[in-house]
Amino acid sequence: MKLLVNPEVCTNAAILDLWHPLVPTSEIQVGVVRELSLLGQAVSYLSTSPDIYRAWRTDPATPVGTASEPSSVTEGLPILDRYGYLWTSLGVPNGDLFDIPEYDEPDRRNIHAATIGVHCSAPRAIENFLDMGHFPYVHTGVLGIEPHTEVVDYNVHIDAETNELWATQCLFFQPMSATTATGGAMVGYTYRVLHPYCTLLYKTSPLDESRMDVIGLFVRSVAPDRIEAHMILSLIDDSNTDSFIRRFQQSIFAQDKPILEN
Repeated sequence: MKLLVNPEVCTNAAILDLWHPLVPTSEIQVGVVRELSLLGQAVSYLSTSPDIYRAWRTDPATPVGTASEPSSVTEGLPILDRYGYLWTSLGVPNGDLFDIPEYDEPDRRNIHAATIGVHCSAPRAIENFLDMGHFPYVHTGVLGIEPHTEVVDYNVHIDAETNELWATQCLFFQPMSATTATGGAMVGYTYRVLHPYCTLLYKTSPLDESRMDVIGLFVRSVAPDRIEAHMILSLIDDSNTDSFIRRFQQSIFAQDKPILEN
């Protein structure tokens, strides 16, 4: 007899072995079990005390809101507290999480901009993040504007040590590239695909052309056609409030969302 396989559950070992973002650690309540879906599987997590976390495959004996983890859990899932998020893996992770050295620079603003649910696959969200061609048509007046529609040639390579995919020397005209921008300019971009569900964008800082702002998209695949996208920022910005910066980034993602779900 052929066993039925739940199509919602990921069985790809390469994906299961990745580190996946669960939630922003700032939103985890100490002492209360919470549950979410990761790659079609139910995962529970808990902060036992500030900065101490556990995660495990959900045990029905311990419902959401319980003040302690189930005693039946003998082996939890691997976890990391990094870049403002709690990470786990449903497989055997190959080493540590990727490195983002800019995050540790003392003059940067590290901000969790939003977590947004989208009815699309994780690869589709990453593909959209990497696409410059839609800027003038979807983000008109902000990240692009007609007739400046050309995507100039750029370089692509795979880092031999990290296996990350890089796109460098990208240029695009943007009317309002960041909250610190004062007008339109040709903006330099570098894309860094950390793994299939996580990517970074480095773009020229309007305040210091020798440095780059960092914008990240860390995607948690809920199911094959549903995600929660975490937006992380590491910016050079000494004037705008966190709320203003978040609204700017959220307004851009709000323009992408209907395209992703179409």
